[in-house]
Amino acid sequence: MSIHLFDHTAKAISRRVALNYSTSFSLGIRLLAKEYRWPVFAIYGFVRVADEIVDTFHGHDKARLLAEFREQTYRALQDGISTNPVLHSFQLAANQYSIGKDLIEPFFESMAEDLKKDSHTQRTYSEYIYGSAEVVGLMCLKVFCRGNQKQYQSLEPNARSLGAAFQKVNFLRDMRSDLEDRGRVYFPGVDFQSFSDADKIKIIQDVKADFKHAYAGIVRLPVGSRLGVYTAYIYYLKLLEKIERTTAREILESRIRIPNSQKLVLLAKSYVKEKLMHAAIYL
Repeated sequence: MSIHLFDHTAKAISRRVALNYSTSFSLGIRLLAKEYRWPVFAIYGFVRVADEIVDTFHGHDKARLLAEFREQTYRALQDGISTNPVLHSFQLAANQYSIGKDLIEPFFESMAEDLKKDSHTQRTYSEYIYGSAEVVGLMCLKVFCRGNQKQYQSLEPNARSLGAAFQKVNFLRDMRSDLEDRGRVYFPGVDFQSFSDADKIKIIQDVKADFKHAYAGIVRLPVGSRLGVYTAYIYYLKLLEKIERTTAREILESRIRIPNSQKLVLLAKSYVKEKLMHAAIYL
């Protein structure tokens, strides 16, 4: 027996975490080229565990658990191994694709903010989105670029926009649970007790700008990563459009979803569009 069996098992566990927690992201990951799938599943598993600590580990000392998870992460990166399968899988990806503290630390800072901050100024809102979402997109971009630093730097602004767009859509979708279950208000300057259609429209216009900038980077991604990323992009764009058709009051009363049947239709359309996108590049 060698450690390769443990490596394989750890990767499988990260994949299972993604499959259990997010059908939409799991679908996108499975549409990546084979060599990209396990490291992106590893990134998702790592991010999900930290997110669950702050969001669902009620009745436990969340601050202590997050601090321990943070310490264990850096120890795993340094040692090249962890007895925690999710962290072992993540350190394999992080060490192979040079995902360093410059991206990991802002993520942990944003997770820690969720434990002590229930509202945001414009500055803290931007910082939170960078740490909770944009850096995750950058971690994935590290995988897609496979050490090509010039390519990474070229696509970095677009990857940040995509991460920001996804997170802002999540904020709109989960507005009710964030407010009622966690006491959090993410959008600065918005009073959700009097949340209006005008407030909603202003937020949506900001998210649309993020999506537009993100798309300019998606078309320049390495071929093996483009379909998976584009599928996630289309899913969240359609979710935003559905939110746009929903009144502010309804957003506060229910969680907006895309049915699984529609997800399959979006997948088919994404496949065709990505192939056309690929052909256009080489014309």
